[in-house]
Amino acid sequence: MSFFLGLDGPIINASGTFDAIAAQRAFGDALHDRCPFSAFVTKTVTNEPRQGNPPPRLWEQGAGMINSIGLPNKGRERFLAEDLPQLAELGVPLIVNVMAPDAAGFATLVETFGSREEVTALELNVSCPNVETGLDIGAEPSGVASLLDAVRPLTDLPLIVKLTPNTAAPAEVAAAAEAHGADALSLINTLRGMALHPRHPSEPWLGGGTGGVSGPAIRQVALAQVRAVRSRVSLPLIGMGGVQTGRHARDLLLAGAQLVAVGTESFRDPLAGARIAEELAVLDPADEEIPANADILA
Repeated sequence: MSFFLGLDGPIINASGTFDAIAAQRAFGDALHDRCPFSAFVTKTVTNEPRQGNPPPRLWEQGAGMINSIGLPNKGRERFLAEDLPQLAELGVPLIVNVMAPDAAGFATLVETFGSREEVTALELNVSCPNVETGLDIGAEPSGVASLLDAVRPLTDLPLIVKLTPNTAAPAEVAAAAEAHGADALSLINTLRGMALHPRHPSEPWLGGGTGGVSGPAIRQVALAQVRAVRSRVSLPLIGMGGVQTGRHARDLLLAGAQLVAVGTESFRDPLAGARIAEELAVLDPADEEIPANADILA
């Protein structure tokens, strides 16, 4: 079975949910021998360094969490000098996730990373609910179309557009991305949510006010949006949202994805990607049409 980008397996990480450099410090060569993912997606890189949103940044809930991290990162130049050489040692294809407030900023990032031999593909983050400009670009078909028109000529590397679920018509945005040169789409990013302060309930808990809801709570939303987007486009899809088991990954593949990204589950289990890939590999193909909750429905 072949997967998008010629990967050895269908399980990758969602951007920003697995710190491979910290894992290298903790596990050393063992991480190189057994990377949990068939490709590694970096956390978002911006042109200038970002501090991220003020604390608190996380709210844990029964079916996942809300984060208001705000894309803290070293910026383009320090990422090139410090992080890219280490990530290139992982031994799996590297997908660099990039974000900017406008097309010109994206163009600088695409030009920078699009010529690097360490990089296999670029993921354009137009969908982070913690950064207003990213959501603005990705919420409307015209914004995605204009962005791709600006950056598509700048590199021959595959361009993956990370779609926002926080829009009325994600399939329309997906169709615009396909028409203007995207090579693949990834979805879904987190849903916008808010938690109230437990001692001051008239105030939000998160320093950024709102944040992105992830984890099992969004799994069925992800399935619905992957299926809706698959009905409109023929591009490869990377599905994500609440994946905890091989069965959940299989559901997204059945809905139309070619790859599955694991996010929040890696916070609980750093080797979740490898475990989910193993579980997926041993699922009986004859069970493909049996819903995950078949025992409840029976």
